[in-house]
Amino acid sequence: MYWMDIASALSASKHCSSPVVTASVDNISFESPIKLGNVVHIEAKVTRAFTTSMEVHLSVWGEDIVHQHRYKSNEAYYTFVSLDSKGKPTPVPQLAPVTESEKKLFDSALRRRQLRLILGGKMKPDDALELKALFVKE
Repeated sequence: MYWMDIASALSASKHCSSPVVTASVDNISFESPIKLGNVVHIEAKVTRAFTTSMEVHLSVWGEDIVHQHRYKSNEAYYTFVSLDSKGKPTPVPQLAPVTESEKKLFDSALRRRQLRLILGGKMKPDDALELKALFVKE
């Protein structure tokens, strides 16, 4: 998990060209363990930029190099806040998704953000319009 935080921080920092701090880590879903001696592959990608924060999606694979077998280990979403030279939150550049998978992650990022804010006590459920749209038909 330490490597996941580093990889996602590098991705976020590269996107905004400034230092970042980890704001949250969503549920890390483990599918398969990475055994001692196997290679670890980590892919971190910014999925959406908000005002001063960014969501980063991580995919982690293990690779048994003896048997030439690569397998998915886990995935997670991290949120980072961009910091200025005084350590205060600073605006981040917006993101323009290109591929279909990037667009899907971008579109669903707002719902994940609203859920994080509700669970963190920073948003009232009634204010989460993206989430409500999934459950309430008007």
